[in-house]
Amino acid sequence: MGQPRNDIRNIAIIAHVDHGKTTLVDAMLHQSGIFRKNERVVERVMDSFALERERGITILAKNTAVEYRGVRINIVDTPGHADFGGEVERTLAMVDGVMLLVDASEGPLPQTRFVLKKALEAGLPPIVCINKIDRTDARIAAVLDEIYDLFIDLDATEEQLDFPIVYTNARRGAAKRRLEDASEDLRPLFDLILSALPPPTVDAEAPTQFQCNNLDYDNYVGRLAIGRLTSGELRSGGNYAWLRADGSSAPVKVTQIYSWHGLTRMPVDRAAAGDVVAVAGIEDAHIGDTVADPERPRPLPPIRVDEPTITMIFAVNNSPWAGREGEYVTSRKLRERLELERRRNVSVRIEETDSPDALRVTGRGELQLGILIETMRREGYELAVSKPTVVTREKDGALLEPLELLVIDVPEEYIGVVSQLLALRRGRMTKIHHAGSGRVRLEFAVPSRGLIGFRSHFLTQTRGTGILNALFEGWAPWHGAIQARTNGAMVADREGTSTPYAIFSLQERGILFVGPGTRVYEGMVVGEYSRDNDLNVNICREKKLTNIRAAGRDENIIITPHREMGLEEAIEWIADDELVEVTPQAVRLRKKILKQVERPKRRAEAGA
Repeated sequence: MGQPRNDIRNIAIIAHVDHGKTTLVDAMLHQSGIFRKNERVVERVMDSFALERERGITILAKNTAVEYRGVRINIVDTPGHADFGGEVERTLAMVDGVMLLVDASEGPLPQTRFVLKKALEAGLPPIVCINKIDRTDARIAAVLDEIYDLFIDLDATEEQLDFPIVYTNARRGAAKRRLEDASEDLRPLFDLILSALPPPTVDAEAPTQFQCNNLDYDNYVGRLAIGRLTSGELRSGGNYAWLRADGSSAPVKVTQIYSWHGLTRMPVDRAAAGDVVAVAGIEDAHIGDTVADPERPRPLPPIRVDEPTITMIFAVNNSPWAGREGEYVTSRKLRERLELERRRNVSVRIEETDSPDALRVTGRGELQLGILIETMRREGYELAVSKPTVVTREKDGALLEPLELLVIDVPEEYIGVVSQLLALRRGRMTKIHHAGSGRVRLEFAVPSRGLIGFRSHFLTQTRGTGILNALFEGWAPWHGAIQARTNGAMVADREGTSTPYAIFSLQERGILFVGPGTRVYEGMVVGEYSRDNDLNVNICREKKLTNIRAAGRDENIIITPHREMGLEEAIEWIADDELVEVTPQAVRLRKKILKQVERPKRRAEAGA
């Protein structure tokens, strides 16, 4: 029979993007005395990944621990975006309770719903934290009602519905149980965690069972398997059975065990049931593997995640400039890096294609795959990626496609524009809610492929005032054809350097993606044509010079600023016959068939 371990709490924090979760963890670390008084600490210390700091979102689940009144509180900072759901699902397997953090003005948003649904399904007890209570537009009572509605909508049990509430100002590091209370620190929050969230129930006499929920790497000890010790104990230097997710097993020696003190990993001699630790010594560890007692090896249930829905082709860069800007450019290096990602991230799938130089990568959404490409680019990889497409299924002879719940928050004057945009993409409005202050919240059911390339159009049409969030809703019958990009591309017909003279004569034909002095090659996309067909252009053309000059004959060249295409914009924009060339120094758009004379022939073959 299991016994509660009252000296420990394992909790996960659930919040939507930018609701203040990482800022609150900062304050908890500071007030628990983790940092020295003279220690210099950056803001949002948990967002250690460079892309997280740039975008203000949490991408990777991370661990930390604080001590309060003799109790060790292990905190896991979960991603708030559904695209990183693979991180979320395995994180929740390590904890005994969750803290739901909600903005006092915005209320619960779709990504909150996604992670909370997973937590409630796992039977985890929640506490609710309403943050940013100092906002001038805070509507605390209305947000609390929305939270209750959300819990009911997600089929929460009566015990889960009876959640305790705490109000916080994370930036100031203050928490209170009632709004009228006076509080200058987070003690009410710490006390609530100890009283409302249960300690782990453990059986110290049971055989050892430790499951790998996350992976890390240390330059000294190699790969680290991070997870929770469910039963028994682990000792540094001990011999155990390694039970792989595919059913095979092997003996393994645990060379080192680490626990957390704040953000620092500290070596320990042993770990007891209920501890969240990192284990070294298993060089080929995978997510879901179990380290067990060699005499009585029993595997833990495998970690299950929602199926990925968006797929892209990652190929070796074969442009004329391949290998000039990247450090890792071969198919072997590309394959190794993607295999590493697959082992580290359970929501990514890697499949072979007809070509040995290309792999099909399937993930949870455009954002997840975009982050992977950007990460590889910063690591020195050079590659070409295709237009995202959706994964389909067949059931009872019917073709099914993934469906998204799209929640949009916009000023009231844009309701018509947004509805029209989504109608073209087979979207169906399911709910409309007037939130007050001139804004409205709309809910749509939209096929996943209808959202590919939608974000940039949406932001343009709403003048940047709209908020857009999508959540996987399930599988639905194929919705029929969806109109793709209506404009063609302007394609460079030779290698060279773009000139102001050529750009001036081309800018009236569409929107250019390159400015003067940019090097181009044949087949590189240099702009969006104003018509629906492609146009081959000479963007390197120079003005013919003669010995004769006449006053007033030269035109005054005025160049319109070009449209800078970032990685995500490029992935959204390209058509089926185009690729995005990604290198550490540049993002370029190009045709799959670079030679101008070969493209019509290939199109004719494809049509036949």
